[in-house]
Amino acid sequence: MEIQFLGGASEVGRSAILLDGSKRIMLDHGVKLDHKTQYPARTEPVDACVLSHAHLDHSGNVPFLYRGAFPVTYGTEPTRELSTLLIEDSLKIGRKEHLPPRFSKHDLNNMLTHYAPYEYGSEIDLGEYTVTLHDAGHISGSAITELRSGKSGKTIVYTGDFKLEPQLLHEGAEIVRSDVLITETTYAGREHPDRGELIGRFVDEVKQTLDAGGIALVPSFAVGRAQELLAILHRAGLSDFVFMDGMARKATEIVMRYGSFIRNSGLLRDALDRITVVGSGEHRHDAVSGPSIILTTAGMLNGGPVLNYLTQLNPLSKIFLTGYQVEGTNGRKLMEGKPISLDGRKERIRTPWVYYDFSAHSGSRDLNEYIRKSNPEVVVCVHGEKLSAEAFAEQLKADGFKTHVPRLGESLRLDV
Repeated sequence: MEIQFLGGASEVGRSAILLDGSKRIMLDHGVKLDHKTQYPARTEPVDACVLSHAHLDHSGNVPFLYRGAFPVTYGTEPTRELSTLLIEDSLKIGRKEHLPPRFSKHDLNNMLTHYAPYEYGSEIDLGEYTVTLHDAGHISGSAITELRSGKSGKTIVYTGDFKLEPQLLHEGAEIVRSDVLITETTYAGREHPDRGELIGRFVDEVKQTLDAGGIALVPSFAVGRAQELLAILHRAGLSDFVFMDGMARKATEIVMRYGSFIRNSGLLRDALDRITVVGSGEHRHDAVSGPSIILTTAGMLNGGPVLNYLTQLNPLSKIFLTGYQVEGTNGRKLMEGKPISLDGRKERIRTPWVYYDFSAHSGSRDLNEYIRKSNPEVVVCVHGEKLSAEAFAEQLKADGFKTHVPRLGESLRLDV
């Protein structure tokens, strides 16, 4: 089999890996959202696409595969609905910013027509190959892809994004034995703080902000992070103070429709019954009257309702950044003390901020544990910055693994 790395090679974003054997199988087909949108390298039509999860850096360009072709896309039910939500929003933003469309709403509809949803553990028959999806522990519906060859008996495992350590709403990722392991390396060489201690500090600082009469503004990624934070705040007895705004509302409704794909679904349902879901200008006025917790998109302060709130916070308020802030985004500019872009003008935000690492990716220790227990002959390191992925691969070599860090556009031929 030839493995072609059309995106996500020595970079984070636009994941796209083509398995070219007796069938052409695409693993993800995403976009890279930086100062400009970048897409995977072009390829010939494929027979199938396996979608690991809904985030746009993995799903955002899948409809492009339906321009003149009709492959089947395999994934879970939550991934189908959540990716549709995010892709439709990206099309809307593109129209608003007068960007040439990469694909049409018709292409997206064709993708949905040819989407085959599967549960974790169910086998998908693709001729010579059998595909099985396993819980990746990242967001609702996220899946690790296991592909077994009926001829050789060998197995390729593609992790997508995964988290081995449990979260409040997710069990840890399922470890799958492999001959070839294609693994994300987003946080190779880095560790996340202890989850329990992180949650404790976050809750304490939110309470301190409320007690002072301030507003805790919590920008969040709509899919995954918002639901985890909502559950954390509810468990801490703070849901009565929460106003949820932006795409997080619809995403949370979707997650709740598929409660079997998360744990503690009752906790999330109870939280939704207690919070205020913002649906009017009156709600937004109440939210900034304080003390309150505003849980809203976008997580990097680039668009969304959060921009409306930033200039309305009282002097006792605080901004809680809960995810990685990509270079060039408003969130990164805030952290660097630079003016942010707000309605076409530059404005310096004086409200104090704090950063909490609520990442849903595995840190270095968990990456190593997964690889050791998966026990592959070859480890292919993708979805990581070039230098950190290479350093991680060298460490794995010292531990006895064969490793490869592909470059964008490179092909790798393996006997599987």
